[in-house]
Amino acid sequence: MTKESKQLLNCCLYFTANSLARTISRMAEEEFGKLGLSPSHAFLLMVAVDEPGISQKDLAEHLHLAQSTVSRFVDSLVLRGFVEKKATGKVAHIFPTAKGEAQVEEMNAAWHALYQRYSAILGEEEGKHLTRLADEAHRKLEAED
Repeated sequence: MTKESKQLLNCCLYFTANSLARTISRMAEEEFGKLGLSPSHAFLLMVAVDEPGISQKDLAEHLHLAQSTVSRFVDSLVLRGFVEKKATGKVAHIFPTAKGEAQVEEMNAAWHALYQRYSAILGEEEGKHLTRLADEAHRKLEAED
């Protein structure tokens, strides 16, 4: 790779954000994989435990995922006995089962382990700062769409 192309890639938000996402995703998959869950499944379950009866639409908004993706995740968690889906008219509401609620401690431990891993590398304050910057950037760019 030439110096010019390397500089071009390192100065591109698209490239650097995707590189970061792949790296942090790999770390998260390692931590949550110990529970037999993907990070997205675990975060969906955490929200369902925190907000019993949440609609799939609201879950999609909370997780910044397409409703079709959330629907697939919910169906997977239903099959595994972690959540129940109850329809009110056309709206599906998600409730954690006792089995799902029993996962909370382990999911929190995985989340904490992930936080500790990247904080050890980046520094705790730098990790928090990067998280705030990424969230602000996402909100601004999303508002423009």
